[in-house]
Amino acid sequence: MKHWFPRFTFALAALLAACGGGVQNDPILKLSAIEALEEGKRLMEEKKYRLARKYLVHSFEVEPNSPAGRDGLLLASDALYLVGGFDSYVEAETRYRDFLNRFPTSDKADYAQFRVASSLAKRMEKPNRDQQTTRKALSEFRDLQRLYPTSPYASEAQEEMKAVLENLAEHEFVVAVFYYRFARARSTILGSAIERLEQLLEDYPSYSQRDKVQAYICLSANKALMVEKATEACEAMRNEFPDSSYLKKLPKKLNEAPPPPKAKAASDEGSDDESEDKGEAATEEEGGR
Repeated sequence: MKHWFPRFTFALAALLAACGGGVQNDPILKLSAIEALEEGKRLMEEKKYRLARKYLVHSFEVEPNSPAGRDGLLLASDALYLVGGFDSYVEAETRYRDFLNRFPTSDKADYAQFRVASSLAKRMEKPNRDQQTTRKALSEFRDLQRLYPTSPYASEAQEEMKAVLENLAEHEFVVAVFYYRFARARSTILGSAIERLEQLLEDYPSYSQRDKVQAYICLSANKALMVEKATEACEAMRNEFPDSSYLKKLPKKLNEAPPPPKAKAASDEGSDDESEDKGEAATEEEGGR
């Protein structure tokens, strides 16, 4: 029992020395903040983002409050963003926020804010999924416009916001059409569908498919036997979108109660609109779930 302890102590010491030696021999640790920053920039230009990030993080850790350290932190965030992928975008967002918290008065704060929003936008779910991340992205883009109205990134942000708004509008449409498809005639749920569609038109004036929204207002009102509302909505549809492919979906006669639903699988319901494109129907039904 007395002989194992010295041998164990020696082995442990050797292991610790080896590990310590490996760290000490890391060439990155021998670089100054400026040297690490320059090497990180060079690797970024070569699109070696993961390797570049090691140098850039070191630059920040050596001199966190120096100009080189600040640039290293921001560029390390860029390296994560440019790697791409859900996890990288999540971490990039965190690092950009860290930069803003540490250096709120930096002349690059507007860029960091833009990248926070963009990192969220890159993680948008499809319209038939939860839109929490999409709404956060929209909020961050609007913060950029509010806090930095003269930023050169404002116009770029506006372009990315278009995709965000389109996604949110499509989500509202998917939910409303789900209500329409699975509601019985005269159901109060149809009123909720109409309200949602009308609110969509008001909240998202730049939505690219306003014709289909108006068409489903007409269809929902007709199914609910709201004759006056259906007549008004269908007339508006014909006047505003005379070339829309959705015109063929409008009821030929108003005030006609739709046939009672058949006892079929959910995928077969909504047969009152048989001419609907199958791909679109599948998406809308999935969104309702």
